[in-house]
Amino acid sequence: STCHWCHVMERESFEDEEIAAYLNENYVLIKVDREERPDIDETYMTAVNLMTGRGGWPMTVWLTPDGKPFFGGTYFPARDGDRGAGSGFLTLAQRLRAAYDAEGDQIAAHADKVAEAIRQASARPAAEQMPGVREMQSAAVAYRQSHDAARGGFSGAPKFPQPSILEFLLRNQRRTQESGTLVMIRRQLDAMAAGGIYDQIGGGFHRYSTDANWLVPHFEKMLYDNAQLVSVYLSAYQVTGIEAYARIARETLDYLAREMQSPEGGFYSATDADSEGVEGKFFVWTPDEIDAVLEPNEAALVKRYYGVTAAGNFEHANILHVAMPLDKAAAAVGVKPDEARAVIDAARRKLYDARLGRVPPHTDAKVIAAWNGLALTAFARGGFVLGEPRYTAQARRTADFLLEKLESDGRLMRIYNNGTASAEGTLEDYAFLAAGFLDLFEAGGDVRDLQAAERLMEALELRFIDAEAGGYFQTPADGEKLIARQKPDNDGALPSGNSVAALNLLRLAEFTSNDEYRKRADAVVKGVSGLLARAPRAAPMMLAALDFRNDLPKEIVIVKPAPGASADALLDKLRAAFVPNRVLVVTAEGAPAEAFSAAVPLVEGKKALEGRATAYVCEKQLCALPTSDPDTFAAQIAQVRKYSEVE
Repeated sequence: STCHWCHVMERESFEDEEIAAYLNENYVLIKVDREERPDIDETYMTAVNLMTGRGGWPMTVWLTPDGKPFFGGTYFPARDGDRGAGSGFLTLAQRLRAAYDAEGDQIAAHADKVAEAIRQASARPAAEQMPGVREMQSAAVAYRQSHDAARGGFSGAPKFPQPSILEFLLRNQRRTQESGTLVMIRRQLDAMAAGGIYDQIGGGFHRYSTDANWLVPHFEKMLYDNAQLVSVYLSAYQVTGIEAYARIARETLDYLAREMQSPEGGFYSATDADSEGVEGKFFVWTPDEIDAVLEPNEAALVKRYYGVTAAGNFEHANILHVAMPLDKAAAAVGVKPDEARAVIDAARRKLYDARLGRVPPHTDAKVIAAWNGLALTAFARGGFVLGEPRYTAQARRTADFLLEKLESDGRLMRIYNNGTASAEGTLEDYAFLAAGFLDLFEAGGDVRDLQAAERLMEALELRFIDAEAGGYFQTPADGEKLIARQKPDNDGALPSGNSVAALNLLRLAEFTSNDEYRKRADAVVKGVSGLLARAPRAAPMMLAALDFRNDLPKEIVIVKPAPGASADALLDKLRAAFVPNRVLVVTAEGAPAEAFSAAVPLVEGKKALEGRATAYVCEKQLCALPTSDPDTFAAQIAQVRKYSEVE
C-alpha cells in the first residue's frame, strides 16, 4: 500500500477502464497484500526470479487454474511504447490469454516445471557440521570488499539501510577489534543520519535512497526499517559513545510513538511515499516556505545547515539533509556555536508544526505481529540503553496489546486491523515477537515476558519444524497449502525468521539452563549451512547467531537488596557497554527472586551482599566473584573472547 510504483501501475493499468474491462472479462484476478500473506509473496517472487532473473514490486504473475505460474514480472507500463517499453501490460494480457487458449497443454507443462523449480529452490538439505569462525570471517571480508568507502553502504544506487549487516559487523568488530570494520559502520550510520533518507524534521528513516549519496529517498516509511535501525544506532552508541547516535535512536523512537502508534498500543505498518498524488510532497521545502515559518536568524541557519537553495535538489524543492557541520553553518550565518543546536532544535519543532498543516501521506493501519516484535525490541532496548523508562513503558503497553489481540495459547494471528485479527501467523511473527519479549524481559524484569517467549518458541517447534533438514518453515504444518512450503534463510530488509529463531533459542538456553534449546539452535544453523558456505553475505543475522554460539555468553544477574532498591550504579555500566552475547536478569531479594528461580535457574542462591545491589557474571557455569563495585563489574563484562580463542 505504500509502494510508489505500485500506485503508478494501479493508476495506469488497473484503474484504466479499457484495461480493467479486458482483465475482468478474461481473467480471475487476485490481489494480494504481501504484508498479510508473505508466504504467497515469497512463493511467486521465487517464480519471478527464476523466470526473469530479478524480482520486486509491483509484481504480476500469470497462473494456471491450479496456481502454478507460467509468466510474471514486476512493473509493466500500461501500453506499448509507454516509458520506452516495447509491449505494455494490455498487450501482454491479450497475448498471454491467446497463448493459453492455443497452447494450453504446453503452458501447463511449463508451469509444472516452474512449480518444481520453486520446490527445489525451497529445499535445504541438512548438514553434518556446524558452520563457524571461517564463515563469519569470510562474510566480513566480503563486506569490506563491497563497501562504498566514499559514501557508506554496500552498493551503488539504490542504497538500502540493511540493518542486519550492520548488526553482524558490530559483533564481528567486537571479536576482532578490526578498526576498518568500525570505520565502515560509522561511515554508513553518519551518512544515513545526515542524508535525505532520514527525516530531518520529524525523525525516522525513509525506505531507501534512490541515489548513491543517501540523499533522495523513496519517501515511504516502514515500521520494520525504523525499529531495526533504532537497535543499530543504540549498539553503535554503546560501541563509540557518540551522542549523535543516541539522538537518532531517540528521535526515531519518538517518531514511532507519536505517528505510528494505534490508540490501543500497537504500531502501524507504514506510511506512503506519496501525498496528494505526488511523491515526497509532504517532506520537501522551498526557501520561501522556510522563511514563512521561522525567524530570520533561524531560517538562515536552517537553510545553510540543511542545504536549502532556490534551485532545490528534488523537483524544484529541497530534501533537507545535513550539508555541512553545524559549527561551520553557525559561523557562516553569525550564530554562536554553543547556541546552534538549540536554534536548530527550536526551528525543527516549528517546521514540524507547520508541516502538520499539509496533507499527510496515507498510513497503512495494519498492525503486523512480526513488525511489532521488532518495535518491541527497539523500545525495550531504547528504554534500557538510554535509561528512559518511558520507552520501556511503551514496550510494556505494546506487549500487553499484542498478547491480548493476537495470541491465544501460543497460537498467533499475524494481522490486527479495524478491531479484527486475521491471517495465520508465520515463522517471522513467532520469532520476532519472541525476540521482543526476551528484550522486554531484560529491560523490565517481568517473568511473564520470558514465559511468553518460551511459549512462542515451543509453538514454532511444534507447528513449523523441518524435522528432516533442520530449521523452520515459513508456514505451519496445518496452514494453507501452496505449491511449495518455503523455508526462509536469507536476511534482507527483514532478517529471516530462522535467523531470529536461532538467536532466540541460544538466549533461552542461557536463561533457562536447558541445553535442549541450544540443540534446537544448532539444528537451525545447520539447516542453512549450505548458504553460509556458498554465500555467507546472504545471512548476516544468522552469522550474528553464530557469533553468539561461538562465544562464551555472559550470564549476568543483578540482585537488589529489596524490590524498591536501585541498581543503577551497576546498570549504568552495562547500558554503556556493547555486550551482545549475554543474558540479563535483574531481580531483588525476597518474593521476586523466589518467583524467578523456577523460570530462571540463574538466580538461584544469589544474594545482595552487605545490603547492596550485587552483580554476578558467569560464563559456561564459571562465575566471577560477585561484586557491588561498578568498576569491577565493568571490567568483568568487558572481557571478550576473540575468534582466535574459539576451539
